[in-house]
Amino acid sequence: MVEVRGFGFNPGALRMLAYVPQGCPTGAPLVVVLHGCTQRAGAHAAAAGWLTLADRLGFVVVAPEQESQNNPNRCFNWFETGDITRGAGEAASIHAMVQHMMRTHDVDPARVFVTGLSAGGAMAAVMLATYPELFAAGAVIAGLPYGVAQGMHEAFGAMHGGGSRSDRELVDLVTSAAPWPGRAPRLSVWHGGADQTVKPSNGVALARQWAGVHGLGQPDEVEERAGRVRSVWRGRDGEVLVEMNVVAGLGHGVPLATTGDDPLGVVAPFMLEANVSSSLEISRFWGIASPATPDRGWNTAPAEDPHQAGGRRAPVGEQVMASVAPHVPQDIQQVIAKALGAAGLMR
Repeated sequence: MVEVRGFGFNPGALRMLAYVPQGCPTGAPLVVVLHGCTQRAGAHAAAAGWLTLADRLGFVVVAPEQESQNNPNRCFNWFETGDITRGAGEAASIHAMVQHMMRTHDVDPARVFVTGLSAGGAMAAVMLATYPELFAAGAVIAGLPYGVAQGMHEAFGAMHGGGSRSDRELVDLVTSAAPWPGRAPRLSVWHGGADQTVKPSNGVALARQWAGVHGLGQPDEVEERAGRVRSVWRGRDGEVLVEMNVVAGLGHGVPLATTGDDPLGVVAPFMLEANVSSSLEISRFWGIASPATPDRGWNTAPAEDPHQAGGRRAPVGEQVMASVAPHVPQDIQQVIAKALGAAGLMR
């Protein structure tokens, strides 16, 4: 990656790193990759597999980097009002980086995406909320909903599972953050079921926040395979608008698949072997990578419409737990059950 100086308006005082693969075609997608606390932008983008995928699939990467003078742990300030408001702070700096790349490289303005880990994941949610017209879709790994904290104290409370905002309040936080376009960005959520740094309930709340933004309620189906539980919310045309992936037994970090026929990424702090590559799966969700070959290993439970079931909630979570139980320890089952309950998928 190379540093780009003088990219434009930079009220958040961030560094900009960029990667343009050799022979990158015109009209290529652009992916913004946001690192977690204590990480460096280039190392995070490489270890998560994004640079390898950029070479393979032909897209441009922009990796903003936090400076220690802005935050001692180099966390993006996803909890500071001055940094998460449209036209101000770090959000405005990241927006300026995207605009610079759109001016200087012939990227496809309809295929701009953003992803991040932890504080970077929370900042990815900030970008989707404050500049929804800019992004086609995003992905948040081990992050939090937009707007759930103001200041450090509330941030720690939210990370540890605090927060009592209703779904309606969560949706209002997003829709009031910017002039709303005709179509909201799509979102992929990933969270470790054993994450003790940012509790899995945050991933659940984030998925429900964006499902609400899209005008959706209960997920349409829940799938399970080898301890990974995927909830899916579809639009009227069947397109997946929001997905939530909970990886059983995974701690705080990016899920990787560094072995097997198609290894991707490098195990490192906050880069965790999980036998599934979140970066590749996210690329598929966005439509950059080809869809995976249908796999009979998925166990799918369609979610009933509670209005068509006598007003009761469909017991989708119970079906998922029955399929998960033989594969994961009791303590991990409890974590998954709690997350499904918070999502309204269990009685």
